[in-house]
Amino acid sequence: MKAILEKLDVPDEQQGAGTGSWLKCAGKIMESFSPIDGRVIGKIRCAGKGDYEEVVTRSVRAFEEWRMVPAPKRGEIVRQIGEAMRKHKEDLGALVSLEVGKIRAEGEGEVQEMIDITDFALGQSRMLYGLTMHSERPEHRMYEQWHPLGPVGVITAFNFPVAVWSWNAMISLVAGDTVIWKPSSKAPLTAIAIMKIAWRVLQKNGLPEGVLSLVIGDRKEIGETFIKDQRIPLISATGSVPMGRHISEVVAGRLGKTILELGGNNAIIVAPSAELNLAVRGIVFGAVGTAGQRCTTTRRIIVHKDIFGTLAERLVKAYKQVPIGNPLEKNILMGPLIDRAAVDAMQKALEEIRNQGGKILCGGEVLSGDVFDAGTYVTPCICEIGPDAPIVKEETFAPILYMIRYDTLEKAIAYQNDVPQGLSSAILTRDLPEAETFLSHRGSDCGIANVNIGTSGAEIGGAFGGEKETGGGRESGSDAWKAYMRRQTCTINWSKELPLAQGIRFDVD
Repeated sequence: MKAILEKLDVPDEQQGAGTGSWLKCAGKIMESFSPIDGRVIGKIRCAGKGDYEEVVTRSVRAFEEWRMVPAPKRGEIVRQIGEAMRKHKEDLGALVSLEVGKIRAEGEGEVQEMIDITDFALGQSRMLYGLTMHSERPEHRMYEQWHPLGPVGVITAFNFPVAVWSWNAMISLVAGDTVIWKPSSKAPLTAIAIMKIAWRVLQKNGLPEGVLSLVIGDRKEIGETFIKDQRIPLISATGSVPMGRHISEVVAGRLGKTILELGGNNAIIVAPSAELNLAVRGIVFGAVGTAGQRCTTTRRIIVHKDIFGTLAERLVKAYKQVPIGNPLEKNILMGPLIDRAAVDAMQKALEEIRNQGGKILCGGEVLSGDVFDAGTYVTPCICEIGPDAPIVKEETFAPILYMIRYDTLEKAIAYQNDVPQGLSSAILTRDLPEAETFLSHRGSDCGIANVNIGTSGAEIGGAFGGEKETGGGRESGSDAWKAYMRRQTCTINWSKELPLAQGIRFDVD
């Protein structure tokens, strides 16, 4: 643990606010605990209100300079940040594992995703396109262009402490925005390490402090101030539905913009023609990866009645073979939940499953002894339950997989859509009409719909986000960059006359 932190220049006690250099913060001490063994791995002196004000003031000031840097040159800075991260990939991946409990491969994979998004953003810096339009007035030209928006606020959750920030930050940077990051209080050290690496790149290029900033602090004192701040035109937040509702109401109250990536209750429909070897692999990765703590985790599988028994038997066998333990060790496929509160929430959900007529097919135990002394390790659970059980409509952030029977595709799609969340979805089938029905207007109502792959592992090239209680925003690829800029429609009159639109005449001498 100590070696990892030393390599990344993360001391035992660290200030919790900075803009290129660290402020001397006035807030309380926060401790970061590793879910692996419950030990304190670092202490952070949180930002006070004065520290927050200094961070935002510097970010606003830096925006005035950063927005005037040509977009391709902003892309070059982002490329350099990606190269710097690449040099520290192994250590950053280990820190992700240490701080949030992901297995080593997933920790490094998340860092790789950050590196990949810098490559994507580099290309995007030369493709911030506007349209040209024909004017109805003679000798006039119309076009639209996109301008930088301002300081962008990014609030991230513990389960993706690196990737989600990078989706927002790298696109914001090429768009000409500055970025203020408020990371999860459960993953502050990872954010500190990332900032130190990125700041060195900005300093090497002679850029002002405030282009990338960090503020770690109390939700009531710092978080509320953050989302109410009219100097921050866009807040992008990842977290729970209640958190998202609150942020949306507050930011909308000041007519600001939000990108919200909230809960997921993702389902895979397994049709009779599905390749079961593929199904088992996809379901286990989707449901067990990150110990069930992804927004895209597979939480429901809706299985045709003719193959239900066979698939259940194979899944139970696979679940019993999942190696659970210290995520930094080789061959471990599932680490701990983030803390004991998450374990308690899982146990309460299992009790509700039984109360609502569900049947536990395997798993759900809390592990103890030896490496499991932290009380954060569980066995992944499969249960059989009806589609209308209230617990099925909720998102329990734990490795609980619901198996639901169906007899017609129409019912399967209805079961999938009959939840408040709408992030990711999938169907496993070799039947082309079934696949196309699933992707049609009467198919999946989610922001992501897949065929013959699971619900997890979205690529950065596609816009990421969902519908309904998932929030409706989009991050990362496609044209998601538009959310980080302001659109302007321009009309140029190059004639010597002043004709008005819609044929209006307004003549004066």
